[in-house]
Amino acid sequence: MNSLLCGLAANPALPPELVDRLIALAVATPGPTDFFDPSDYLVSTLVGNLAERADLGPAQVAALAARDEDTAALLARHGHLTAADVDPAVWPVVALALLDEGRGLPEWARWFAADADPCVRLRLASCPGLPPEVEASLAADPDVGVAAELALGTTSAPVAARLARHQHAEVRRAVAYNEAVPPAALAALITGHGVPPARSCLVCDSREIPFTHDPYCPDADCDLPSGAECDGTHGSTVHATWQRALENPATPPEAVVAFADHPSMLLRWALAERTDLPPHAYARLAEDPSPGVRSTLARNPGIGPEVIRVLAADSEHGIRRAVAHHPHVTLDVLTQLTATTRLGAEALPRFASAPPAELAEAAGSAHAPLRMVVAHRHDLPPELRDALAADPDASVVKAVAPHPGLTQQQLRAMVTRHGVQVLARVAANPDASAGLLAELARHDPPVRRALREIATHPNATAEALLPCLADKRARIHAAAHPALPAAVVVDLLTDDDPQVVEAAAGNPSLPRAVMAELVP
Repeated sequence: MNSLLCGLAANPALPPELVDRLIALAVATPGPTDFFDPSDYLVSTLVGNLAERADLGPAQVAALAARDEDTAALLARHGHLTAADVDPAVWPVVALALLDEGRGLPEWARWFAADADPCVRLRLASCPGLPPEVEASLAADPDVGVAAELALGTTSAPVAARLARHQHAEVRRAVAYNEAVPPAALAALITGHGVPPARSCLVCDSREIPFTHDPYCPDADCDLPSGAECDGTHGSTVHATWQRALENPATPPEAVVAFADHPSMLLRWALAERTDLPPHAYARLAEDPSPGVRSTLARNPGIGPEVIRVLAADSEHGIRRAVAHHPHVTLDVLTQLTATTRLGAEALPRFASAPPAELAEAAGSAHAPLRMVVAHRHDLPPELRDALAADPDASVVKAVAPHPGLTQQQLRAMVTRHGVQVLARVAANPDASAGLLAELARHDPPVRRALREIATHPNATAEALLPCLADKRARIHAAAHPALPAAVVVDLLTDDDPQVVEAAAGNPSLPRAVMAELVP
């Protein structure tokens, strides 16, 4: 097995008779024994690429499915097998895959719910849209893992509420993540009011308490997480339950607000993500000693202008940058931030829906970093786009260069004025012509980032793509480009880089005669 055959298996131009030969090869090759073995990885890639093909006929699907049940399940997930093709007694893994995709039969779920193997019931519990009686059975399953898996994904409020009162703390931890849990039940998971204490957790199930797990545990078979501890109150599991409930938007804000002063940084961090807290809670979190908590808060669309101003003056650069990305940051604060903070090469939410007058005001600012922020928005009115394209500052031009609608003359003028500083971004413009891309590709010295943009550009021709082969990363993408000459694609089939070989083999420009020679 090699990368070349994997690439061919994904080639959309591969003729049906060669697909048949690859399927025969895949069926004759033993299944993986170790995913980290290179040969086994290539076998998995070959099978996966074949299963993903949209042009498989019924006979090809049947032949490939005969390889093993995992392959059949992969075909089912890609829509090549339906419920009518599957007997759950013969292909249980395939039937479970179809149930997981929402395309299985209800009677299959009832059948699997009674299976003696808890692993089967656990996989069933993760499937959506189960019949009510099946969910009721799984909620009462004697295996904690099965009930916990159901708790994560059930959309039934009564079932979720029932699981929130489960006697095992691990199930409560799982259900705290589920937004289908009634708010009162989520609040009870935090306060403990009206809910009997959990009787056990995974720690006290397997260890004599009190027990605290050594983070450097030498036991290779130990599956307890680092920091797991229990003194009879299931401490680490309860903490994880609180964290998940704090992150759950269905948990009532009045049940969580007190955590703003909790000694656990992880809990305060989770609280900082919520958008429904009262102003005093946000003000408290803005003073949190943890930069991670403050950075998360700075992105929170629920905070008000007072907290935004406090965080905009934070000593941490990352927090100020997060404030700049806040959708409600005011223009004066943003102007202040552009003077002290590197904002990155991306559009800011503040300008995503700004009215034309405000865009024009910012685009006309004497402060180049603020003009650059506006230039990153690539649906600007033509007059603003053109003004920014002629900006004297290279950082502004670099930001606006990929904007659709710019003429070839404007793009060339950018390169003339600012050279290598804007070359890659001009190459990323969707309207860049074949001729312009060829000019950029021939630039001396080569601009590697530009070559990587050109290698994936739909307008690139052979003239532009050939120079891209000189760059290690661009070479991979250029090898897959359909405009690359067939003779060059064939030469790349013997490249030293397996990724280049696979890309070239998947190139639809590869001659059919060559494909036929390559397939055993």
